[in-house]
Amino acid sequence: MQTPSPPEPPGTSVAFRWRPILLPAYGPTALASLGYGAVTPMIALAAIALGASAATAAVVVTLLACGQLVGDLPAGALAAKFGERRALLAAAAVDVAAMTTAYLAQSLWLLALAVFVDGMSASVFNLARHAWMTVAIPLRYRARALSSLGGTFRVGLFIGPFVAAWLVSAFSLQAVFLFAAGTGLAAGLLTLTMPDLTADERTAGKREHRAPRVTIAAVVRQHWSVLATVGVGVLLISAARQSRQTILPLWSEAQQLHPSTISVIFGIAAGIELLLVYPGGAVMDRFGRVFVAVPAVLLMGLGLLLLPLTHTAIAIAVVAGVMAVGNGLSSGIVLTMGSDAAPTVGRAQFLGAWRFLADTGGLAGPGLIAAVTALAALGPAAVAMAAVCGLGAGWLAVFAPGGRRSRRAVATAGSRRRPG
Repeated sequence: MQTPSPPEPPGTSVAFRWRPILLPAYGPTALASLGYGAVTPMIALAAIALGASAATAAVVVTLLACGQLVGDLPAGALAAKFGERRALLAAAAVDVAAMTTAYLAQSLWLLALAVFVDGMSASVFNLARHAWMTVAIPLRYRARALSSLGGTFRVGLFIGPFVAAWLVSAFSLQAVFLFAAGTGLAAGLLTLTMPDLTADERTAGKREHRAPRVTIAAVVRQHWSVLATVGVGVLLISAARQSRQTILPLWSEAQQLHPSTISVIFGIAAGIELLLVYPGGAVMDRFGRVFVAVPAVLLMGLGLLLLPLTHTAIAIAVVAGVMAVGNGLSSGIVLTMGSDAAPTVGRAQFLGAWRFLADTGGLAGPGLIAAVTALAALGPAAVAMAAVCGLGAGWLAVFAPGGRRSRRAVATAGSRRRPG
C-alpha cells in the first residue's frame, strides 16, 4: 500500500507568497471558531432553561457532533459540484439561520433541531475549507499551513467561552446564539475574498460529457486501501483527542476540584497546545507526518494511563500538560494527511469520507469512555482508552506516510521502475 503522492497545486513553480492567502484562508475560520467556542458550552444550559433534564441536555449537545458526522459525506458532494467558495458561503448562511433559530427557540425540540442543522453546516464549512487549502497551499508548506489553521480554530475555542461569559452576564444566555449568528455572517462575508481555485476543474468536467460522474461511492471504492489504513489511523487520533476532552473534567470533578480550578487547568493546557502548533507543522514538513503522528498519540495515551494515579490539582495539571503536548504537536495532522492522500479527481468526495472517519473517531472515543465507566469506573475507562492510543501509535507507525509499510511500498515501487 502506498499513499497517493499529491501533485503540486497550479502555480507552485513560482515562489509561494503567504500574504495573499492569509485573510481568505484563516479569517473565516477565526470568526467561525469564535462563535463555535462561545456557543458550545452554552447549549446544555440553554436546553436546561427550556425544561430539559441533565441527561436530555447532554443528548442535545451530542446532536452538534452527530450533525457533523451526518453532513460529512454530502459535504464532499456539494463542494465538488458547486465549488469550495460557494459551499463555504452556503454553510455560513445555514449557520446564521440555525443560530438565529436557536436564539428565538421557545421549545426544546426547536433548539435541538437548530443544533443538529448547525452541526451539518459546520461539516460543509470544514470540508470546503479543507479542500480549498489543499489546492491553495504547495505541498512543501502544507503541514505548517494546516497546523496553523488548526491553531486558528483553537484560538477561537479558547477565546469564545470568555466572550460567552461576558454576554451572559451583560445580556442573557440567548445572546450567545445571536453572537454566533453574527460571527457566521462575518465569516461568510469574508469568504467572498476567496478566489475560486477549482472553477477550471469543474468547467473541464462539464465539457467531458462522456466522462462518468464522480460519486462518493466510486471514490471510496477506488481509494479503499488508503481509507482502511491511514484513514483508520486518523480515526484513532480523533478518538484519543476527544476522549481526553471528556475524561479530564470528569476525573477532575471526581477529585473534588473546584470548577474554577478545572478551568485554569484547561486554560494552561490550551496555552501549551497553541505554543506547539507551528513547530509540529514544521516537523511534519521537514521530516514527515509519521514523526508527529506516533509521538502525539503516545503522549496522549501516556497521559490517559497516568490520570488514574492523580488526585491533586497539580498532578492533574501535569498530566493534562502531557496530553496537551501531544495534541498541540499534532495540530492539523488529520487535515494534512487527508490532503496528502486526496486524489485530484474526486478530491472533495474523498475528503468527505476522510472527515467522516475522523468524526466517527471523535464520537467513538467518548463513547468508549462512557461505556467502560458505566460498567466499571473512570479509572478503567482511562486505561482502556490508553490501550487504544497504544494501538493507534502502532498502527500509524506502520501505515502513516513515512511509516514502515509506506517506506517499503516506496522502495518496491522504485525497484520496479529501474531498467532491468
